[in-house]
Amino acid sequence: MFSINNILRENIKRLVPYSSARDEYQGEASVFLDANENAFGSPLEQQFNRYPDPLQYEVKKRLSEIKGVPIRNIFLGNGSDEAIDILFRSFCNPGVDNVILVPPTYGMYKVSANINDVEARNVPLTEEFQLNLEGIAEAIDKHTKLIFICSPNNPTGNSIDRADVETLLANFNGIVVVDEAYINFSRQKTFIQELTEYANLVVLQTLSKAWGLAGLRIGMAFASEEIIEVMNKVKPPYNVNEASQQLALQALANVDQVNIWIKETLMQRDRLVIGLKDFDFVLDIYPSDANFILAKTTDARGIYNFLVQKGIILRDRSKVELCEGCLRITVGTPGENTILLQTLQDFK
Repeated sequence: MFSINNILRENIKRLVPYSSARDEYQGEASVFLDANENAFGSPLEQQFNRYPDPLQYEVKKRLSEIKGVPIRNIFLGNGSDEAIDILFRSFCNPGVDNVILVPPTYGMYKVSANINDVEARNVPLTEEFQLNLEGIAEAIDKHTKLIFICSPNNPTGNSIDRADVETLLANFNGIVVVDEAYINFSRQKTFIQELTEYANLVVLQTLSKAWGLAGLRIGMAFASEEIIEVMNKVKPPYNVNEASQQLALQALANVDQVNIWIKETLMQRDRLVIGLKDFDFVLDIYPSDANFILAKTTDARGIYNFLVQKGIILRDRSKVELCEGCLRITVGTPGENTILLQTLQDFK
């Protein structure tokens, strides 16, 4: 049976979080002399002299309406990378504990493990890019705290079998992190709907992809109230700046525009797949539930270098486990995709 107290680091249990001026006072006032801010304002047209809401209430309120999740189950971070790092710092004892990764997958999980001196145990996906449940079970021991699953997966683009993820959730006494950065482009439903069923589930999402706000760095974590409370205790007091909060609120009012872009992205994804299949140097294109495709080629590095010379940048994934000879291609605008396909006609 999962219990957060069984996996939480002892020093985090005892941690008294920093109490900022905006934590100690909540309400309306006309004179703020509590936070040592510049009372005269900012040398900008818009004023940013006041510290932002440390818990981003207005943004979470809007996300709650969109996602159908209570505010108390939402964490906002400086990108999903901050949420990933906070999970390591909250639950993994350096030099003692370990986490399970299922490569090929998002590289930041391994980087965060290394930064926090936590062993990362790799259990590679199958040739079909699905979970090796038997291998994961063998890798788990009493010091395994987190399992990271990216679905749709980066760089392969496919969704992970839902029943396999549920098997882990039901049988693992640590936390299963399901990273859904690309869920807006997927035919699969989000695991957010399962939060009430699994106390050990953390779902990561982002405003960087479908919402087009990569430059604002706003990541989301959805989890039980207990886990969110821990993450809020560990995070820096003002981890999401005021400009990002204001701009995110403006963006979140434009759901219809985002949905239009998602539909266009999916159409362009299909167009790219059809166009790339015409080239004899493209051996395979793997099914994708994301805003990118993974293409297996005869000469990934050669194609990459050729396109760089033409001012077109892809991602060479040929050295990644199970992705030998592969290029990852982000779906661009219709014009960008046309340029890519036309340019590839000249590759020898």
